[in-house]
Amino acid sequence: MATRSPTFTPAAAPRASLLDGLQAWLPKLVLAPSMLVVLVCVYGYIGWTLLLSFTNSRFMPAYSWAGLSQYLRLWDNDRWWVASKNLLLFGGLFIGVCLALGVFLAVLLDQRIRREGFIRTVYLYPMALSMIVTGTAWKWLLNPGLGLDKLLRDWGWTGFRFDWLVDPERVVYCLVIAAVWQASGFVMALFLAGLRGVDPAIVRAAQVDGASLPTIYLRIVLPSLRPVFFSALMILAHIAIKSFDLVAAMTAGGPGYSSDLPAMFMYAHTFTRGQMGLGAASAMLMLGAVLAIVVPYLYSELRGKRHA
Repeated sequence: MATRSPTFTPAAAPRASLLDGLQAWLPKLVLAPSMLVVLVCVYGYIGWTLLLSFTNSRFMPAYSWAGLSQYLRLWDNDRWWVASKNLLLFGGLFIGVCLALGVFLAVLLDQRIRREGFIRTVYLYPMALSMIVTGTAWKWLLNPGLGLDKLLRDWGWTGFRFDWLVDPERVVYCLVIAAVWQASGFVMALFLAGLRGVDPAIVRAAQVDGASLPTIYLRIVLPSLRPVFFSALMILAHIAIKSFDLVAAMTAGGPGYSSDLPAMFMYAHTFTRGQMGLGAASAMLMLGAVLAIVVPYLYSELRGKRHA
């Protein structure tokens, strides 16, 4: 029995072409709302903030051109310099201690110890809390009249004194303690995932050659985790630069403005002091600090992939 080949009507070709076109445009249509929100609410507001930084805006935006006057005012503002110095101190200690503690904890957990899942959860749990909760809790703990200072005195340690929270010279270290407590577990999780991705054959070969365990980690394993290190560095630097809620909950910038950070400075001048132009200028300098960290990292990564 002869078989009849299928026939196509003239309308089938335009319908198939329409479906192919719709299938090609469907991903773009799905992503369009998100892209529009990002363009307007992120890059659009960055551009608007840049524009305001060149104006004399106060309580409301004003578009009279003022040149670099707001940046010159920042240069002469003592509170801005205090906030910048605090950021260098806070950021340096926060990033350094988090990296050191996170790597140390990751190496310990990499030894396949008992109750590893429970311990990992305990260290990682603080990252699930908001900075407001962290700041409030540590404010109670470090308060000389309520927290550890009072507890140890009540136990008989009458000579003990820990009043850093009200000491203008040491209050920044209290911010470091709280921030490290929250973020070090996250760094630990990053490095632990990296350690678990290292080929065990490399470690066994080093052990056969007589290398000790500390030497294996310091000379072989950790240098191979360069991408993890840079990712952790970027994330921690970003957290340090934009730290506002921790300061607001823990010290509110005090005593005086001795624990101010640039984010706190920007908020205070923009929304409470009616100096929107000055606050916009400080926000652009903060963005510049972020870009100074992100751009070299992205350049090195893209250059490495191009030469790979």
